[in-house]
This record gives sequence, C-alpha cells and structure tokens, in this order.
Amino acid sequence: MELLERFLNYVTYDTQSDHNSNTYPSTDKQLVLLNDLVEELKSLKINASIDKYGYVIGKIPSNLDKNVPSLALIAHVDTSPDASGTNIIPKIIENYNGEEIILNKEKAITLDPKIFPNLNDKIGDNLIVTDGTTLLGADDKLGVAQIMTIAEYIQENPEYKHGEIIIVFTPDEEVGTGTKYIDIKKINADFGFTLDGSKVGEIAYENFNAATAKLTFIGKSVHPGSAKNKLVNSLDIAYEFYSLLPKNLKPELTENYEGFNHLVEQKGTVEKTSMTMIIRNHDKKKFNKQKHDFELITDFINIKYNYKACELVLTDSYFNMSEVLADHQEKIELAIAAIKENDIEPIIEPIRGGTDGARLSFIGLPCPNLGTGGYNFHGPYEYVSIKEMKIALDIIKTIITKFTHL
Repeated sequence: MELLERFLNYVTYDTQSDHNSNTYPSTDKQLVLLNDLVEELKSLKINASIDKYGYVIGKIPSNLDKNVPSLALIAHVDTSPDASGTNIIPKIIENYNGEEIILNKEKAITLDPKIFPNLNDKIGDNLIVTDGTTLLGADDKLGVAQIMTIAEYIQENPEYKHGEIIIVFTPDEEVGTGTKYIDIKKINADFGFTLDGSKVGEIAYENFNAATAKLTFIGKSVHPGSAKNKLVNSLDIAYEFYSLLPKNLKPELTENYEGFNHLVEQKGTVEKTSMTMIIRNHDKKKFNKQKHDFELITDFINIKYNYKACELVLTDSYFNMSEVLADHQEKIELAIAAIKENDIEPIIEPIRGGTDGARLSFIGLPCPNLGTGGYNFHGPYEYVSIKEMKIALDIIKTIITKFTHL
C-alpha cells in the first residue's frame, strides 16, 4: 500500500483521546486502530503483538552479519481532544497556487497564508487539508503511516540492509500518558525516533518540562436574595486565581524557549469550580518557579478566604529530553547527515510541546523527534504536504542505512 493511501485510510478512524477518562487507553476507539495495526503488521509477516494497555510492538530482525544498534520507530495513534476527530473528510489540493484555501464555504472557514505563513513555501505542492469541521489527524497518523510503509518496504526488499527494527505504536500521547504503562524491556532497543514532528527536516532533541495543575475552587452558595456578606462564588475565586498568574506567560504571547501556563478546561457553579492548566518551560529552574507560583497563589487564596477555598494538585508529566540526549550526539549527528543527504536543510529547534520520546528517553530509550510533513496540528487548519511526507519517509530509510555502519 502506498504511503498516501495508507494515511488516508488511517485518518478515517476516530481515535480521539480524553483528558477526563479514568481508563487506559482513555478511549476504547483507539484500540480499533491499534488492533488493526497489529493485523497489518502480521500480514507483512512481522512478529507483532498488542498488550492489555494497547501498546503495539512489532520486531523486524536484522539481516546483517554483524551487530549494530537496534532502532525503534515510534508513533502515537490518538488525536487531540482539542478538536473533533469524528468523520474526518480529507481533501487534496493539487498544485497549490499560494492563495487562500476554502475549507468550508458554508461556514466561511479558510486556510489563509497570511495567517499561516508556512503555506508560502508549499506553492506547487499537493496538499491534504480538512473540510473545516475537524482536525486532520496527521498528528500522529502521518507518523504511523510512514512507519508502516517503511515496514512494508523492508519486508518486500530483502536486499535492503538494516539492523533490528522495533515498531512501536502508542495510545494517549495527546493527554500526556502515552508511555504510562509501557514496558521498555519489551521494546529492548538501543535508540529510537518518534515520528511526531512537523516540517520535513526537523530534528528535535529538546522539549518542554511539563506539568498539569488540577485546581478545585469551593464557594459558599446562598440564595442571591439574601447573599450579602455570605455568598462566596467559586467562579469568582477561579477567576481571581487565574488573574494572579503572570500575564506574559500565556501560549499566545510566547515562542521559542519561552514557557507558558495554559488554561485548557474550566467548568463550575457557584458552589464548585474546577480548572485544568498545563505548565511548560524548557528551563528546569523556570519550570519549577512556575509551579511554585501556583502553590503561592493557592496559599494566598486560602488565607484570604479563611478556609480551604482552593485545592491544588500538581503532577509532573515529562521532562526535557536534552538531559539524556546530550550523551548521544553521535546518533543525532547521523540523523542530521541523513536529512542533508535527502537535500533538505536540517531544522534544529526545541519542541514547544512533548512527545512519547521525552518519557522514553528518561526510562532507557534515547529518542529524539523527526518532522513528518504535517502542519497546524490539533485543529481544522491542519494540513499535510504530500511532497514532504514522502521525503520524511526517505529520511528514515537513510537513517536506518546509516545505523548499519555504527
């Protein structure tokens, strides 16, 4: 199956994960694609299995007569809860002309290069876009499709030399728990790459330190007709808390190495309000300072109201993988050389987010991230360059070949 056909097939699966679920995976619908991927691997005569948590692992033995480092290729199947993943209808724009793309005429939703300037260097490319009502799912079904296409290529071309290749598909990356129950010993790889980046040629070995703040605000409900000096509105307390956070640390005001605090969910009544925020920073000291801000504001609120009006639960999600990958520059330089050999200028910049590779790096599998050719993830403006998605595939093939010389 060709890469494009495979990708267009995978995006028809609704695999949206859920922040509020207490199950693992967080949604059963992810398992539909994960189980189908196992069967697809087996149809290629690859030894593959899925465990009770939904992790898919397939292994292709080395065909070399010497020992070289084993290489894991990793992608996640879930799509972001930030936008609908139901009934995705991808559209192909041939020979993009640089103008505004009408995604949905009825709803007046367009993909405008003035707002998304990354479109300006896609003139002449064939693009895959949404119909404006859902995300596309390239994050990370494009990575899944590229890995499966590489696996098929290896199986159909026995003359192609390679070390051991371990294929890993995970659920729930988008809700920060993609490797929560993974058994690193079952993967048993020396090095890995997540195929979960954007522009082709990207190689990222730095990411955010990340935490989640779960906040609960308790009010005192009294009939508004007799509320004077008695009623305490939990919605007001939540707003007060949010207003005390640094104003410049919002994602829409930050870039590059700047961290942020991001409100992702809030709901409540007079009596009780809940709020979920994510905390991000590449710098560990600044990251810890941001978390401390949450603790200080919580204490202030509780002292002010003279009861436990605010409850805070801080949970670390993942850390900056640069701490681990600093000791693996040889393999990173190898990947950079592979990108150059495919006539692409390497893009070395930090991830303003996280990948499964961040967690994996800290539990024994060093794992930088590579670009796949997708853009504007997590919403209806998401699109894919067909040209770039194919180049990204060639880069991985080149990396595999270079690993045979280590």
